[in-house]
Amino acid sequence: MRVLALLALIAAPAAAQPVDTSPAAARRVIERYYAAIERGDFATAYRSWDGEGQASGKRFAQFRQGFATTAHSRVVTGTPVDGDAGMSQRWVDVPVEVYAVLKNGRRQHFRGRYTLHRVVEGTGAPASQTRWHIAKARLAAIR
Repeated sequence: MRVLALLALIAAPAAAQPVDTSPAAARRVIERYYAAIERGDFATAYRSWDGEGQASGKRFAQFRQGFATTAHSRVVTGTPVDGDAGMSQRWVDVPVEVYAVLKNGRRQHFRGRYTLHRVVEGTGAPASQTRWHIAKARLAAIR
């Protein structure tokens, strides 16, 4: 009898981990995005954008090529600001300072914000859509 109970526990599906939908989770998406870029994991960075990368406005090869001259990059994120909340949609803006060093040694500094988007849970959307994804970026070069 004990063996059957143990087998039932082993065979039981693992409880789904709740999705963190807090503004702090949106901030971490941006931090993980830049960490992926820094380690050359452009596929992960690309998938950080809504629509499995489509919201970046580029095909994957173009996206990856956009970082061809970048040696290093890092981001400093600010406090997320709640954006619009529409029907079953949530938006948040994450202010950023981005620092990059090109392969030729030139340094770059950008300031701006990323807007992140997610679908509200319980709407029938797949779990992947209830997580924060980058919807758009507005960055300007600082001299």
